[in-house]
This record gives sequence, structure tokens and C-alpha cells, in this order.
Amino acid sequence: MTSSTDTAIDPGADPVDPVVVLAALTSVVQDTEATIIRLQAVQEAQLAVAQRLAEHLAAEAGPAGRGEAVELASRSVAAELAGVLHMSDRVVQARMARAAELVTRYPVTMQAFTEARIGPAHVRQIQDAGARLDDTARGEFEQVAVAASIGKTPHRAKRIVERLAERLSPRSLTDRHQDAQEQRRVWREDLPDGQKMLGLIHAAAVIDGIYDRLSQQARMVQVANTSAAKNAAECAADMLGDPTDDRAIDQLRADLCADTLLTGAPSGHDTADGLLGAIQARVEITVPVLTLMKTDGDATGTAAGASGSPAGRSPAFGIRTEQPGELAGGQPIDTHTARILAGGTFAWERVLTHPVTGAILAVDRYRPNADLRRLMHARDSRCRFFTCGLPPITQDLDHTVDAAHGGPTDEGNLGGLCRRHHVLKHHTAWKVKQLGAGILEWTSPAGATYIDRPPSPVTFTIDEPAPEPDSPPAADAPF
Repeated sequence: MTSSTDTAIDPGADPVDPVVVLAALTSVVQDTEATIIRLQAVQEAQLAVAQRLAEHLAAEAGPAGRGEAVELASRSVAAELAGVLHMSDRVVQARMARAAELVTRYPVTMQAFTEARIGPAHVRQIQDAGARLDDTARGEFEQVAVAASIGKTPHRAKRIVERLAERLSPRSLTDRHQDAQEQRRVWREDLPDGQKMLGLIHAAAVIDGIYDRLSQQARMVQVANTSAAKNAAECAADMLGDPTDDRAIDQLRADLCADTLLTGAPSGHDTADGLLGAIQARVEITVPVLTLMKTDGDATGTAAGASGSPAGRSPAFGIRTEQPGELAGGQPIDTHTARILAGGTFAWERVLTHPVTGAILAVDRYRPNADLRRLMHARDSRCRFFTCGLPPITQDLDHTVDAAHGGPTDEGNLGGLCRRHHVLKHHTAWKVKQLGAGILEWTSPAGATYIDRPPSPVTFTIDEPAPEPDSPPAADAPF
């Protein structure tokens, strides 16, 4: 075969050169990334404007209590933006403050960001490292930090940026560490598939010590397990080691940590009579009654039912009828854990729900005060501001129509709000009204409306299809 220029073409060769395609693709990806970074810089500028607007609104309210006024105005503006960003207003408010700081105190960094010479990760680490510097040192730091970040990955630039900030810092690491230790804390975060993450911030030496001790214990268990597998006949009941234990080192660390935290005594803080060690962990869960009714084959979830369908599934629809339990706040947990926790308690509170909508109808022994609060916690398993998800333990029971204005104390006029959004409702232009069945309508200062429905509890209902009407057979149908 020849081309129009009489040049021979190999019929087995690809007429498209992969190297040319890769070069073109690389150029397009580079241009796209630069465009994205520029748009992110534009959004940071817009968030900075939002923070300045909040400060302006606070100034119009008068000089009295200016700090509190700025905070409330920032909450209100952040809530307005959160409605269109579909984010928590807490996150938006924090981003507003950070963006305002970037624009005001890091002009060189903002300029490089706008020109896509550095990315958002570079910007974050420059801001974080520069937070410890005074105004004089920050200018010198920023120039060098930006130059060091251009053309490098954030990971490679981080060490240079942090060393530079340390050299220019007016306070020593020892002094800063003492302040940082004031912020030590433990927190938890939701993960999918019935998991949660426990986080701990403490001194670096303490964290390394904790991790090393768990690692030593985990390795000892693994060695004991291996020894037990080789000498199964000689293993005593009180000896360390299980020949059937095949947990990996990470799994052992996690299990040993959980075991120690749940059952160990805080010897460095406890009283002589073990007051702290006597405190037991408490977990609040909601479990559908059908989930508690364990049947044959539920342990694996794969055994076939009487009709031949897999266990836990509706034979008519192929839908899983067994539902997981839920922790307070709505996070699901697996049925095995739910049953174990249910078996260890001596009292349950019954929550009655609508068989179709799943709406909360009542709880046992309904009356005002404690039982009304239980009803509201069951219905409002999170803060009822439309961008918030804090659990019931953080809630205030807010009267939608104030009691002072004749609002009744009942489920039709109450809503669970975290303290942040309780204050937002009463001290800003945000308004809320009840639409019935626990549905709330929020109206923002700009006039936008948002509907928040109470989260459905763990329910499952099946509407059986109506039977087909009997029809006469066709004339030519055989009998």
C-alpha cells in the first residue's frame, strides 16, 4: 500500500502516533488544570468578599458587642452560601475567614494562585506555616515560600516552607508546643459501611509511644498465635495465642487499642476507689424489631428462605427486608453488632412509626418533659437546620413560635437545633416555620427557601402490588 505521496505505509502500523496523542493530551490536561486553579482562586476571592460583607453588616448594627455581631453576621452569610454550595455552613464560615486572611495578609501567594503558578495545596501550607509569623517576617517568608513552591509538588515544597517559617518564627518550637498542647483533643468521624474513625491529637512523643506499644503488643500476639499453631496440643486455656487467629498487624493494633480504651482504667487520673474506671461506655442505637428477630441463615445472610430467595430478601421484589441498626445521629451499623448491643441491655424505648412514610408517631408513655424530649430525639436525629448534621445530644428543643408568643410545647411546634443554629434563628434574619409532619421551611435573609424533612428512622415497608383482574381467555386459547 502507498500513500498519495508514494510513501509506503505498513498495513499493520497504527496511523495515529501514540506519542503525539500523549503530548496533545498532556497539553490539554495542563491547560484544564490551570483553568481549574484560576477558578478556585476566583472562588477564594468571592469568599473573602463574603467575609467583608459580614463585617460590614455587623458594623451597621452598631459598635456594641462588635465581636459577637461579626460572628453572627458571618454565620448568617455563611448559611446563605451553604444553601447553594450544599455544604455545612460551619465549613463555609471557616473558608470565608481563611479566604479573607489569604487576600489581606498573603498578597504574593494570592497573586501566584490567581495566575495558576501554585495550587490550593501550596496555598494551604503557606498559610498554615505563616500563621506563626508576625507581619514583618511574613513578607520575607511569603516571597521565598512562593518561589520554593512553584514547579514542585506540595509534598516536596512542604519541608522547605516549614523550615523557612521555623527560621523566621519569633517564638521557639518549645513555646509554641506548649500552646499547641492546649488544643489536644479526641474526635470521631463517620465512615461508610458502619465504620467510624477515632482521631487523637497529642504530643508527638505520646502518639509515637502509643503506636509503638500497640505494635509491640500486636507482634507479641502474632508470635503467640504462630507458636500456638505449631503446638496446638500443648496450648493451655490461659496461654496467650490462638491457632485460629489470622488477624493482620493493623487489625490487631486496632482491636488492642479498642480493648484498652473500653476496658482499661485511667490509672494516671483515677481516684483511689476507681471512680473513673467504673464508668462504662454508652452507645445509643435504634434497631428495627424485625432485625432483632434473628432467623436461621441470618448469620451469613446468604441462606435461602422458604421460597428459595436469599435470606433477608423479599421473594416478591428481591429487596433486602432486614435493615441495619442506627447510631444516634443516623449512621447505620451492621445487624450483628446491633444484636450484640441489644442483647446486653435491659431496657428499650419503643418508637412507633407510620407504616408507609416512616414518620415518628409516638413513643411509650408520651407526656411533656422527658418523654417529649425522647420523642423529639427520635424524630429529629440530627440538627434540623438544612445544612447541619450534628446528633441529638447537641440539640436544644426550640419553639418555632416562641412560647412567650403563645407557641405550644408540643411536637408540632418544636424542632431540635444545635446551639449554633438556635442562636442563628433568634438573632439573625433567618426564619423558620413548621409545615406539618415535622417538616421545616427555612427562609434566608436573601429570601431563598429551603425545606428540611425529618430523617426517616430505620424502616422498611412493602406495598404489595394489587392482583391483576381476572380476564376471560381468548376465543382461540386452548383449554
